[in-house]
Amino acid sequence: MPRVKRGVAAHRRHKKVLAMTRGHRATKHTLYRRAHESMMKSLAYAYAHRRERKGDMRKLWIARINAAARAAGLTYGNFIHALGKAGVGVNRKMLADLAVRDSAAFARFVEIARTGSTAVQEKAP
Repeated sequence: MPRVKRGVAAHRRHKKVLAMTRGHRATKHTLYRRAHESMMKSLAYAYAHRRERKGDMRKLWIARINAAARAAGLTYGNFIHALGKAGVGVNRKMLADLAVRDSAAFARFVEIARTGSTAVQEKAP
């Protein structure tokens, strides 16, 4: 079996790890073993926080909808419940965007929530 010298591959791998840890503090960006630990931890954080960001955005949308709904005299829970009963299928991201950018359109949704839920109740036997 021929002899395989692995210096080039290892050097390339080490350079890749050290490049990924550029900006980390102390020996975490200079010594390979510490840099590899730091890189693995940072990649794990990045993976977890990409998923956490989705929850953060939902919390932001809910806060914006709640503020706009309360300004119109409804609570967030009542507003969303009434829209659901009225059969409005608009997601929270769109409602939050309307609350921030187009208050007239959001006011129409508030009216739908106020009148639509009572109209649905009247139709029911």
